[in-house]
Amino acid sequence: MQDELTTAGLDVTIFGVNQAGHESGVVTFTTGRDIGLLQDTAAVNVWTAWGVAYRDVYIVDGDNNVVGVYNLTVSNLAEQTNYDELKGLFTAAATP
Repeated sequence: MQDELTTAGLDVTIFGVNQAGHESGVVTFTTGRDIGLLQDTAAVNVWTAWGVAYRDVYIVDGDNNVVGVYNLTVSNLAEQTNYDELKGLFTAAATP
């Protein structure tokens, strides 16, 4: 999806944020993938501050305002409708 959004000329960057305390899986998660991954820490605690549920995708606009949340457990991206819906949320957030 990142490549599709970039090819469409949209200024969108997709990256993961790993929950603090789950660092042991980072190597497995990142191997063979090209999106960035940020590691949350106990001091910053983004997951708690934002009320994140496992596999949430937070979409923020250019001012870092949350404009959408999409859960990948509930909406499997293997289903084209879900994929298109998430891509549409990214597109809307990146389009003035």
